[in-house]
Amino acid sequence: MSSDTPLTDLWLERSRLDGMMLGAVSYGAFLSTYDNLEVDSCIATGGFFILTVQAAIALMQRPRHGGKIADHRFSLIAYVLITFVLGTIGFAANAKYTQMIWIDLRNAPGGPATLIEEEMNYAINVVAISCYFVMEWFMQALLLHRCFVIWNWARYVMVPMITLYIAMIAMAILVLVESSAGAIFYNINTELAYLSLEVGLTVTYSVLVTSRLLSMRGKMKQIMKEYDSSTYDTITLMVVESAMVYIAYAIVFIVSFGMHSNVSNLCFLSISHVQGIAQLLIIIRVARGRAITSEHTRAMAACTTMAFSATVSDETEETNVERIAGSDEGSVQLYSGSKKVAETEEGIV
Repeated sequence: MSSDTPLTDLWLERSRLDGMMLGAVSYGAFLSTYDNLEVDSCIATGGFFILTVQAAIALMQRPRHGGKIADHRFSLIAYVLITFVLGTIGFAANAKYTQMIWIDLRNAPGGPATLIEEEMNYAINVVAISCYFVMEWFMQALLLHRCFVIWNWARYVMVPMITLYIAMIAMAILVLVESSAGAIFYNINTELAYLSLEVGLTVTYSVLVTSRLLSMRGKMKQIMKEYDSSTYDTITLMVVESAMVYIAYAIVFIVSFGMHSNVSNLCFLSISHVQGIAQLLIIIRVARGRAITSEHTRAMAACTTMAFSATVSDETEETNVERIAGSDEGSVQLYSGSKKVAETEEGIV
């Protein structure tokens, strides 16, 4: 039998098959590992499918401890369902083409290696990458929305972020055009630009959100010296952890893709699922009332303003009755501000 086996790039074939397995694990499907001619079936606990179910359930239930129901709950449910459908179609298409490589088209000229290199000649792969692109657009749009909410819709944050987002979509469309023309996927330089923009957008989001949360924590400590900042610390850690997993995974993919290494096959079929898992972790937290909303940021700004006014009135020398009354009113505002802070803190937790 060995004499009938064509001399092909076995590492290319193995990386493609292993990449499909990683895609199955990240999606939440059943994974079968092959050892020579024996098949050892095992169940892999996948993150994307399980977290999708958890997010949908969390969005349909009222948060514990009397928390507030997440804002735009139905929009988030629609987002979860849309990304899940797109991810499922993309995964199913990749699984089907994997079957075609080693079973349906195993006698094709050049063997599996040629089928892997020229995968964009088959419409099923164009459908798969199109679904994953649209899925990634939705996921990045969610990040933008969360960033804008935390920054209270500041224009100097919105304009550059939206510009990067539009550029990312434009690059994706160019990749789809070149792919539809039958170009070899790993020779499409536009794909490298698209990946760089997508990762850059995620990194920018993480930096902006983290810096904003740390700034808000610092202001709260100025208002209340014994303020417990554990809430902001937890949210900041959640943002960093969820983003870093995807960023690290994407950097490996970008470097290997740029070097035309077969390692990119290990990441290509699962990178969208990894990004989806990071987003679903945020959605679950929002659904449980453990995220900062636009109401919280407005309350934070109001509290800071009132506390600053009260501090100024305390430091000013007042000699008449009206100014004394004004100082008393300032202290009442400070108390009101502290009360709002407590209410805000309760809403965040």
